[in-house]
Amino acid sequence: MQDSDFTGSKEKLKITKSSKVPPEETTEFCEGWERSSREAYTLHLADTTLILSQRNSEWCGHGPILEQDIAITNISLDLLGQARNFYQYAAALTPNPSPQNGEGRNTLTPTPSLKGEGAGGEVTENSLAYLRTEREYKNLLLVEQPNSDWGQTILRQYLFSQFQYLLYEKLQNSNDEQLAAIAAKALKETTYHLRWSREWVIRLGDGTPESHQRMLKAIDELWRYTGEMFEAADYETIVDVSLLKNDWSQKVNDVFAEATLPVPENVFMQTGGKKGMHTEHLGYILTELQYLQRTYPGCEW
Repeated sequence: MQDSDFTGSKEKLKITKSSKVPPEETTEFCEGWERSSREAYTLHLADTTLILSQRNSEWCGHGPILEQDIAITNISLDLLGQARNFYQYAAALTPNPSPQNGEGRNTLTPTPSLKGEGAGGEVTENSLAYLRTEREYKNLLLVEQPNSDWGQTILRQYLFSQFQYLLYEKLQNSNDEQLAAIAAKALKETTYHLRWSREWVIRLGDGTPESHQRMLKAIDELWRYTGEMFEAADYETIVDVSLLKNDWSQKVNDVFAEATLPVPENVFMQTGGKKGMHTEHLGYILTELQYLQRTYPGCEW
């Protein structure tokens, strides 16, 4: 990964350690490390898009038809690009060790895997993605669920994209210029992800008896993870996600009605991903994702 510029409705920005960072008022501890709420929130956004990108990329070369194989792969790349921008900003928010005075997070412990630091204790987008453990990841439980079949992959993408679209609409107006610019650019991509997945939900739900049955099974598997999107973690102070639930529910209800699919009621919601408590699936995802960097630390192309 290299540093990247991004543009949106905001002025073109470059993410660096000197980027203007709004003052922090609250902090939290994650695996013994004090992190600002803004850093934790940025990592949450980064982790969620990275893990969904990794999940979707499993379809590369295995899509039902060539056109959709390319579509799901392109969506994976879009999500990966979003994750990179968020990780770069998270790294800019994290103090690196100073050789002059020894200050920095590496003075607390020499174990790099517990703090997302690379060689020399430097925190980068690479170290944040490749050197943190499951308990340090803050992604939504929904995005780490298995692909299963095409129907479950489509439904997972739709449920998340509908939420992400509403989130980015609010986030692009944030007083944090970096997050606002990332959201403004990503909103254009998310608009396509939402339209594409919504059309497929309708096509499969109102299609053949086989496709309809598979969508019902996907709903049974995934719906229990949707509630977490609207339960704010301590670090989610920039956008009140609870206020997005009504709009999300209305949009989903309309699509499900057109797809002749039922909307579940009185379902117990699984939560914990935002706090680092995940299903067993995330460990397997990270094993594959992080294998090269952990086997050959600091390797470069």
